[in-house]
Amino acid sequence: MDNAVLMEIEKLRRASLTALREKYREVFQEETRTRHREHLFRRIAWRLQALAEGDLSVRARGRALQIARDADLRMVAPKDFFAVDGEAIRITPGDRHRREQDSRLPLPGTLLTRTWKGRTILVEVLAKGFRHENQHYSSLSAIAVAVTGTRWNGLAFFKLTRPMGGERKERRHAKK
Repeated sequence: MDNAVLMEIEKLRRASLTALREKYREVFQEETRTRHREHLFRRIAWRLQALAEGDLSVRARGRALQIARDADLRMVAPKDFFAVDGEAIRITPGDRHRREQDSRLPLPGTLLTRTWKGRTILVEVLAKGFRHENQHYSSLSAIAVAVTGTRWNGLAFFKLTRPMGGERKERRHAKK
C-alpha cells in the first residue's frame, strides 16, 4: 500500500470526532449519523484503501449479494446444539493463554515514526510484533532500547500513551 495512504490513515487515528465526520463527508459524499469514533475511523480507512488499491471486483460483489440474500441462515448455533444424551457440553475457547492486543497499538500495517536525536525511526506494526530496519521485534520497548541504548516504555517512546485528542487529562487532587 502507498505510504501516503498509510500516513493519512495514521493521522485519522488521532483525529477528533468532528474531523472524522468531515473526512467521512469528503470520502463518501454523504453525511454520517454515527458519532462512534472507531466505526468512523474504520469505514474511512477502508474507503481510502479501496480508492488507492481498487474496489471489489464485479464477481466478488455478486457473490457478496448472493450471500446477503441468504438472510435466513443462522449466525449463532443454539445453546443446546452440541449435546450428548440431552446434556449440553460446555466448549472452552482454545488459546486461552494468548494475550489480547493492547488497544493503544495501531492496526497491523501501520507505520510508526519517531525522531530521535536527528534520526527518523520507522517501525512497521505487524500482526505479531514489529519490524524495524528489517529486524523483527516482539515489543516497542525492545526497539526503543535498541535505538536509545536505555530502557524505555515503548508506548511512551512512540508517543502512543496519550488519549486520542492528543492532550493529557488534567489530574485533580482531592483535598483532605
